[in-house]
Amino acid sequence: MTAKPADEIARLRDEIRRHDRKYYVEAAPEISDLEYDRLVDRLKKLETDHPELVTADSPTQRVGDAPVEGLSQVEHRLPMLSIENTYSLDELRQYAARTEKLLPAESIDWVVELKIDGVAVSLLYERGVLVRGLTRGNGRVGDDITHNVRTVVDAPLRLSGRDVPPVLEVRGEIYMTNADLVALNETQRRQGLPPFANTRNVTAGSIRLLDPRICAQRRLRLFCHGVGYVEGLRATTHMEFLDELRRYGLPPTPRVACFHSFGAAVDHCEQMIAELHELDFEIDGLVLKVNRFDQRERLGSTSKSPRWMIAYKFEKYEATTRLRAIRVQVGKTGAITPVADLEPVELAGTTVSRASLHNADEIERKDVRPGDVVVVEKAGKIIPHVVRVEKHLREGRPRKFAFPTECPECGRALVRDEGGVYIRCPNPECPAQLKERIRFFAGRNAMDVEGLGDKLVDQLVGQKLVRGYGDLYRLGLDELAGLERMGKKSAQNLLAGIRASKTRGLARLLAALSIRHVGTRVASVLAGHFGSIDALTEATVDQLSGVNEIGPIIAQSVHDYLHGDYGRRTIDELRGLGVVMSEAQTDEETSDVLAGKTLVVTGTLKKYTRDEIEELITRHGGRAASSVSKNTDYVVAGEKAGSKLDKARELGVTVLTEEQFENLLTH
Repeated sequence: MTAKPADEIARLRDEIRRHDRKYYVEAAPEISDLEYDRLVDRLKKLETDHPELVTADSPTQRVGDAPVEGLSQVEHRLPMLSIENTYSLDELRQYAARTEKLLPAESIDWVVELKIDGVAVSLLYERGVLVRGLTRGNGRVGDDITHNVRTVVDAPLRLSGRDVPPVLEVRGEIYMTNADLVALNETQRRQGLPPFANTRNVTAGSIRLLDPRICAQRRLRLFCHGVGYVEGLRATTHMEFLDELRRYGLPPTPRVACFHSFGAAVDHCEQMIAELHELDFEIDGLVLKVNRFDQRERLGSTSKSPRWMIAYKFEKYEATTRLRAIRVQVGKTGAITPVADLEPVELAGTTVSRASLHNADEIERKDVRPGDVVVVEKAGKIIPHVVRVEKHLREGRPRKFAFPTECPECGRALVRDEGGVYIRCPNPECPAQLKERIRFFAGRNAMDVEGLGDKLVDQLVGQKLVRGYGDLYRLGLDELAGLERMGKKSAQNLLAGIRASKTRGLARLLAALSIRHVGTRVASVLAGHFGSIDALTEATVDQLSGVNEIGPIIAQSVHDYLHGDYGRRTIDELRGLGVVMSEAQTDEETSDVLAGKTLVVTGTLKKYTRDEIEELITRHGGRAASSVSKNTDYVVAGEKAGSKLDKARELGVTVLTEEQFENLLTH
């Protein structure tokens, strides 16, 4: 029996909405784009044949027929307050202390969310149907942009499920992906129109257009992160609320995480900043929120912002330059990392000529090709990375980069991580890997071997004097003195530095061994908790993951290393050579003279490397920041200090020479 048109239309709408949710909310599409388009085309035909059955919430009604005459202003039922923000980790911790004081003797779970760089919006659903979309405006009154919100592909016109709240006001951010900006600018070029500078400008302009047909062409997107006025919400925490949104077919902000301590949440923020290159949309910070709604109620708000959340922002710098070539490096774990060689460009006060491309998938996703004009970004302390290709400026048809299939150093066939994005050389004896491991082992944040520089490592590995960490401690005076640019005095100094490294302690050793997922912070936590390599080796995966800040992935990696053949041999060898494997007591001078102070170091220093002076700042209670803001207390300026020094003078921040900085520590 042939289905009635009304029944088939209802079935198609439900099926399309389900696929929208699978694609936009769950990121788990079940059908191809072609199959999806066929469903929509079939629905459009049925609605054309039966116009009396068309409803405002049908998936076909994404674009209005005519422009609106103007934007009207509507009062928010609950004000859309702004968020208190800071660029300072110290101020973040001060905020946490204030919050904990307001909730004495209560445990607080903290949520960390990406702060999307778009346009804040409020969407109102009544009985599951979208009835209004507003901008934030001045917080009390916003512009009615319903006609344009209806064109946003992942803003459902009707919520999923039959048990939705009678009234739900959800707050979020309208944004544009970098990939869609690239495509839009290509269209602009073909039409002889100027390109758009960035995703936020396009979004802000598009969402306020009077003609929704133009807005629909811009492919704007939505992430939801907050709740306004609601009747019938079941969630009692923010994490439950996000799960509820998913069930309704609304897309929550991705990569949200919840932590039992503020310290763990802050550490996660630093990790997220290092992963910015993985995102195809722009963020300008991270938001930390109290998870429980009842605690939010007790904390309340000031006249400007809620007391239960704060934004941790970071300064981002962008520049446009040309990509000369792509080359690959072999890392200490065998990962093959592509690097962009750039025409030198000024970025955040320094000249940048290289940027990371991270992995083969990123090159493919961003379609980066030698000869392209690219946008390069630097945020916080992370190394510069390529944000997008300016395809509208692409000349001719440059060839795609062919990722190597063999290790460029040892010729071994490369393998891809199972379920991962990294392609590696599986040869543990690969000279390139060994060089990187030895360099890292000897580095200042690891065993700190004085005098063991890059060129010397190349010689030691190249002449097969060093085939592993243990060989460093077997080196003799005569063989060192015979190396290029090495006399007897230099060899004696190096041997003294190698001997001294034996006593660095467990934390430094763990950080030096190139164990996957173990950096200086994780190494310090593990050393502080277990105290010795024997206690650490005896710990099970569950015991390791039970340590604060150590999750199951890190725990498994540490356990696998310590119980694998290579790890066991390495530990036994170093122990036999006299390397200390318990936590060392430091005799380095510390104080609180810089407590609560934020310092920025810029330019070339005479006495210190950047890592050394930043470690010195931390040891004396201060925070070493990467950018100058109104919250900066001091700028330590060396030679050739650039834009950071200019900004410090503009803001009236105190500028110190190296000598003045040292005097500050002694007074």
